[in-house]
Amino acid sequence: MSSRTVIRVAVPVPLRREFDYRLPATWQVADCPPGVRVRVPFGPRKLIGVVTESPATSTLADTRLRPIIEVLDSTPVLPADMLDFLRWAAGYYHHPPGEVLQHALPALLRQGEAPQARGEARWQVTAAGREVDPATALPRAPRQAALLGELQAAGEDGLGTADFAHHATWREPLARLESAGWVTRSWRMPIHSGQGEPGPALNAEQQAAVDRVDGAGRFLLDGITGSGKTEVYLHLIQQAVDAGRQALVLVPEIGLTPQLLRRFRHRLAARITALHSGLTDAERLTAWLAAARGEADVIIGTRSAVFTPLARPGLFVVDEEHDTSLKQQDGFRYHARDLAAVRAQRAGVPVVLGSATPSLESLQQVAVERATHLTLTERAGGARPPRFRVLDVRRQPFDGALSPVMHEMVAAHLAAGNQVLLFLNRRGFAPTLMCHDCGWIATCQRCDSHLTLHRGDNRLRCHHCGAERPLMTQCGECDNTELLSVGLGTERIETHLQEHYPDTEILRVDRDTTRRKGSLAEILEHVRQGGRQILIGTQMLAKGHHFPNVTLVGIVDADQGLYSADFRGPERMAQTILQVAGRAGRAEKPGEVVIQTHHPDNPLLMTLVREGYPRFAAVLMHERREAGWPPLSHLALLRAEAPGRGAPLNFLQQARELAAPLCPTGVHLLGPLPAPMEKRAGRYRAQLLVQCSERRPLHALLSQWLPQLEAAPWAREVRWSMDVDPQDMF
Repeated sequence: MSSRTVIRVAVPVPLRREFDYRLPATWQVADCPPGVRVRVPFGPRKLIGVVTESPATSTLADTRLRPIIEVLDSTPVLPADMLDFLRWAAGYYHHPPGEVLQHALPALLRQGEAPQARGEARWQVTAAGREVDPATALPRAPRQAALLGELQAAGEDGLGTADFAHHATWREPLARLESAGWVTRSWRMPIHSGQGEPGPALNAEQQAAVDRVDGAGRFLLDGITGSGKTEVYLHLIQQAVDAGRQALVLVPEIGLTPQLLRRFRHRLAARITALHSGLTDAERLTAWLAAARGEADVIIGTRSAVFTPLARPGLFVVDEEHDTSLKQQDGFRYHARDLAAVRAQRAGVPVVLGSATPSLESLQQVAVERATHLTLTERAGGARPPRFRVLDVRRQPFDGALSPVMHEMVAAHLAAGNQVLLFLNRRGFAPTLMCHDCGWIATCQRCDSHLTLHRGDNRLRCHHCGAERPLMTQCGECDNTELLSVGLGTERIETHLQEHYPDTEILRVDRDTTRRKGSLAEILEHVRQGGRQILIGTQMLAKGHHFPNVTLVGIVDADQGLYSADFRGPERMAQTILQVAGRAGRAEKPGEVVIQTHHPDNPLLMTLVREGYPRFAAVLMHERREAGWPPLSHLALLRAEAPGRGAPLNFLQQARELAAPLCPTGVHLLGPLPAPMEKRAGRYRAQLLVQCSERRPLHALLSQWLPQLEAAPWAREVRWSMDVDPQDMF
C-alpha cells in the first residue's frame, strides 16, 4: 500500500507492537505527522493512540487496514526526539509501546483533551482584607485567621495551592474569606520566577565539582550528608539557564518537592515549575506544556517527570540516585535514573547523579570509566560529621524499645535543649498479635503475612494488600482472651516515650500520621522551628531533610537489614543507616548516631561504622562479583500470578521450556520458584529469573521469547509481566 495512506500508531493496549491504519482518501500523510494523537478503532473500542511513523508499506492487506477516526492535534504533542526516546525505552524494557507513550502523556492528553494550558489558581488579599486584623476579626475561626495572615504577608503576588499544603483544610476557609470580600482569586501559569538571591560561597571541593561538569557525560556527585550537594546543583543549573538551556531535576519523594521548590525559587534567577502527583490534572498539563514549549527553565519532579519534553535541554540532575523510589514497580517498570542518563546522552548534555550513599550500579559506572566521580568529603559550613556508636543490646534489660544506655543519651540531649530523632522503619503499634496460650498469630487471609496492630484506632491491618479488620478480643483458635502484641512499631515507641518524657513534645512521622494532604510539610516545618522534641519516624525522615537542632539519631533496630533474603538487602540497610544518620549535627552543634543491635560483631556493620561507606561498598562489590549478581551481571525477572497456586508455576515452567532453545551462550534461567511472599492480595505469585554477564545476549533472548509468550494460548491463564533490571525481588 502507498506510503501516502499508511500510518503506524502506538495504541495503549498490552501488546508489544504498533498497529497500521489507513488515512481517509482525502487526507495526506502530512496531516498526521509522528507525535500527534489520533483516535482509532481497536476491536469494538475507540482508543487514543500516538502516530509513530508513516511506513512505506504495511504487512496487512488493504482490506484489513481500518481507517483513522480523527486527528486530535495540529502539531505533535511529542517532539521527534522524545518520541524516539520513548520507543527506545519500550524496546529496552520490552514493554508495550502504546502503554509507554500513554505513560509519558499527562492524564488530560490521554483522555483526548486539547493541549491547552489551564493555569493555576492564585489568591491575593484585597484592599479591604489588608485592613483586617485576623486575630481580632476572626477569633472563632482560627483557620481563616491563619490563611488571611499568610495572604497579608505574601503581598501582591499572593499564594497558590502548593503554598497551602501545610494546612489540614484550606479550601472552605478560603472560600469564606472570598465571600467576605477580603480575598480574591486569579489564574496564572504555574511558573515561578526565581529571586536569584546569592548563596554561600562554594568551598574548594564544591567548586572543583562544578568546574568538572563542563560538557556532556555522566557525573556521580558522591558527597557525605550535609556536604552541600544542592549548592553544586544550584550553580550548575544557573549556568545552564544562563546559557539559554533548561534543567530537569528528579527527586525520589513528593515530600521533598515543596522544600526544594522554595530553595530553588529563592536562589535561581529562572522560571521554575514542578511536576508531581500532588498536582491536579490541569496543573500537571500546564506545567508539562510549559516545559515542552520552553516557557519553564527549571523543572523539578518525581519519577515520571523524566518523560517531560524539553525544548532546550541543557542539564539533568537526579538527587538521591540510589533511592528505590526512582524505580517504577508495576506496569511500565522503568528506572528514572537510568532513563535520565540515556536522555542526557542522546541530547549531548551532562547528567549529575547525586547521593551520599551511591548505588553499586553507579559506582560500577565509575569503575569502568563510563562516569566521572566527583567527591565531597567535608560538611558545608564547618559542620562536623556525627560520631557513631554501636550498642550491644544482648542481655540488656529493655524498657520499651530502648536500652538503658539509649535512654540516658536521649535524656542528656534533651536536657541540653536539643532534638532527638529515633528511627524504626516499621509503622503501627506491633507487627504481630499472638495468643499467649496456643501461639496462634493473626494473619492476613489474602497474603502470606501477619496483620499489624494499630492501637490508635484498634485495627489490624495488612501492610501489603491494605486489608484490615477490628482488633480481636480473643484467640482465633482457642478463644483465649490473653492476646500479646509482639514486636515494635513507631506507634508503640511513641506511646512508650510519652510515658517516659511527659514534658517533651513527641512527633511521629510515618504513613499513618501524614495521610492528610499537607500534614508532612506541617510537621517538618514545626520541627525546624526548634524546641525540645523527640522525632520518631520511618524512612520518610531519612531523606534530604535539614534539622539543625537534631543532635542525636537513634537507630532502634539495625538488625532488620543485616540478614535479608534479597541480595540488595545489606546495601539498602547501609544506605538507610547513613541517610538517617545524616540528619544529626548538620549545623554548628555536634551530632552523634547510636545503633542498637543484637549483632555488634556483624562484619558488614562494623565495616560501615568503622571504615565508612566507600569501603563497605567495595566489600559488597567483591561479594557481588563472586556471586555473579548485579552490577557485575544483568537480570530480567518474569513474574506470574493467578488465583490458584499451581497456575503461575505451570506457566513459568512452560515459559522456561519455550526459552531454553532460544538462549544465547551465557544466559542462565533460574527457577521457576514461588515468590518470597507467595500469596499477596489473594493471588499466588511465582517468578523465573534470567541472568547474564552481558546485556546484549539477555536482550536478544527477550526479543525472541516475549512475542512467543504473548501469542501462547496457555499464557492467558495467568497475569504475567517482565521486569528488566529488577530492583525488588520480593
